[in-house]
Amino acid sequence: MGFNGDNVLHQTQVVVVLVPFPAQGHLNQLMHLSHLISPHNIPVHYVSTVTHIRQATLRHHKSTSTIHFHAFQVPPFVSPPPNPHNAETDFPSHLIPSFEASSHLREPVGKLLQSLSSQAKRVVVIHDSLMGPVVQDAANMPNVERYTFQSTSAFFTFVYFWEQMGKPSLQGFRVPEFPSLEESLPAEFIEYISENFEFNKFNDGHIYNTSRAFEGPYLELLENMKGTKKVWALGPFNPLAFEKKDSVGFRHSCMEWLDKQEASSVIYISFGTTTALRDEQIQEIATGLEQSKQKFIWVLRDADKGDIFDGSETKRYELPKGFEKRVDGMGLVVRDWAPQLEILSHSATGGFMSHCGWNSCLESITMGVPMATWPMHSDQPRNAVLVTEILKVGLVVKDWEQRNSLVSASVIENGVRRLMESKEGDEMRKRSMRLKNGIHRSMDEGGISPKEMDSFIAHITTESLIN
Repeated sequence: MGFNGDNVLHQTQVVVVLVPFPAQGHLNQLMHLSHLISPHNIPVHYVSTVTHIRQATLRHHKSTSTIHFHAFQVPPFVSPPPNPHNAETDFPSHLIPSFEASSHLREPVGKLLQSLSSQAKRVVVIHDSLMGPVVQDAANMPNVERYTFQSTSAFFTFVYFWEQMGKPSLQGFRVPEFPSLEESLPAEFIEYISENFEFNKFNDGHIYNTSRAFEGPYLELLENMKGTKKVWALGPFNPLAFEKKDSVGFRHSCMEWLDKQEASSVIYISFGTTTALRDEQIQEIATGLEQSKQKFIWVLRDADKGDIFDGSETKRYELPKGFEKRVDGMGLVVRDWAPQLEILSHSATGGFMSHCGWNSCLESITMGVPMATWPMHSDQPRNAVLVTEILKVGLVVKDWEQRNSLVSASVIENGVRRLMESKEGDEMRKRSMRLKNGIHRSMDEGGISPKEMDSFIAHITTESLIN
């Protein structure tokens, strides 16, 4: 599945190699970035394991014909089912074997870089911040540059480094209270992050999937931190508008249902690809939604396994008896892969109950949809702070202080009603639309986002640096 266009490379000044972390939210962001770089006549190579290349392309909404994929074999890894009963955090520890297997990409990636560097004048590697060890051999190749892709918000990354530095004074800049990393990640994964960050010290700059239009202050703080290299905010990576059908003319049935609903009348509920909910929590969500009397689309599917193609059955969640019949016409339960971006961009969608993964936050913000926050693990609790306290385009459904408790049906009902039918919710929708419009303006020709992309492309293609 590799790329054999050697004759193309002989004339090529620059090639870009993208190395994502093997989890859906990370794979997806670098797929989007591929589409933003390739129109600049730069060959883009996307590298992962056989399993994760298959996963990334299967779930991507656009044609990937302009991307050169390299699907490398790694040793077999165990792919256990998700365990919703982890003691300390909701972190998807069942995925760790697949993360560890990806460290075996170092050798094939090193060979690929060697091959490309002998043919192109410059090789630009953009690697997920958690894939530093895999691209470490690039340091020995004179015409290879490395840029670290931070898959999280600038707020999250700033707070991470600020804490590491002992929270020095920011001359009047106030940072809201935020949850500690120890509360949202298992100790073994915090160690994994720290080890990876050691490898990122040798890079040539940092890339973020965000925009200065709304995270400008945190990007500036990151730039001003001692020793921080050049920072580019090339996001939001996700498209801002949608065709009614995908490239093969398919349209998900939930979209037909949305077409029949009034503007801003539907709340969309999805907790991402890594979270497994307990059976009793599913029952409470169902009851809360039913009692709220609000229109809804609820994506109810089990969390991804390390290998989503391993052939074993995925768990099918049980709903209260007669639930789907009782909510017929009022709500829709989607048990397969849902077109989240299209749902959020639809005029009938007026709210999003979310786990606050960074992809979901960005998609909601760029589509002007306010959020009901329900963070689970990793960067999500801090993203929820960004959404609710800094941008003020969301309200809290699951209070992080109560993270080990069941969220009751009445709390869920109250959160849904507040977002969808209260004055407070209407104000959030207005703020969300203002934020969306500001972001869209910033992406117009001559705006801050195209300038940032032009600056990055110029930086990696400048003739004087290549010759």
